[in-house]
Amino acid sequence: MQRKRCNSRSGGRFRLFDIYRKVPKDLTQPTYTGAFISICCCFFMLFLFLSELTGFIATEIVNELYVDDPDKDSGGKIDVSVNISLPNLHCDLVGLDIQDEMGRHEVGHIENSMKVPLNNGHGCRFEGEFSINKVPGNFHVSTHSATAQPQSPDMTHIIHKLAFGEKLQVQHVQGAFNALGGANRLQSNALASHDYILKIVPTVYEDLGGKQRFSYQYTVANKEYVAYSHTGRIIPAIWFRYDLSPITVKYTERRQPFYRFITTICAIIGGTFTVAGIIDSCIFTASEAWKKIQIGKMS
Repeated sequence: MQRKRCNSRSGGRFRLFDIYRKVPKDLTQPTYTGAFISICCCFFMLFLFLSELTGFIATEIVNELYVDDPDKDSGGKIDVSVNISLPNLHCDLVGLDIQDEMGRHEVGHIENSMKVPLNNGHGCRFEGEFSINKVPGNFHVSTHSATAQPQSPDMTHIIHKLAFGEKLQVQHVQGAFNALGGANRLQSNALASHDYILKIVPTVYEDLGGKQRFSYQYTVANKEYVAYSHTGRIIPAIWFRYDLSPITVKYTERRQPFYRFITTICAIIGGTFTVAGIIDSCIFTASEAWKKIQIGKMS
């Protein structure tokens, strides 16, 4: 008996630490207002919970800028992909020349390139993939590599694609990876040269697993002019003059930490219950006071 009394006393003392005291049901009073507020409170919490869950599942892309060469394993090279149509110039006359400040000067580059005849052989679509050094330079489409120069080469063109580095297909990254794609110069002077001045910006994309992909965006400015050779002949070309920016753009995939999600959910539940309780208490107190006033008038 004494042991049981000791256990009951210790249990009673332990219950003193309960900060969530229970109120007997016969001492509570349900109201229509309280029921309405409770239902609204549940729907509101459900809405906020689903909103937070969507944000937790979704991936956030954060971008930052810094000064560095991100792709140090590339050997100082940048891959280039070009696709351009010249509807009024024969494929035998079309060539790609590459030169830069490191002394590279290549005329008639043919490796990894393809020429597709257009307009029954009167035009040409040039597709090529090559690499350039990470120094200022240019590459240009011209007739310089042709064995016989035409009298009036027509350099009107459409640029389908000009991209640098690895191709990035990310839904939420809207960058200038193919800024010249769709450029139409068919209405230009047929004998004019075209200068596209490019500023290449290194770009890094890092996914949730930490894997990095390296690409390049670029800005472009262009001008059109008629160029003469030392013999007085007009020799038009399509020039792409490039320089590299020291600024690197980095896109990083991030997801909200789980502890922050739990903290937010607890704040939603606790805050909603607290505010709803205050509103219900105010309405109930006001209604009780109004009833007393009405009873006083009747008496």
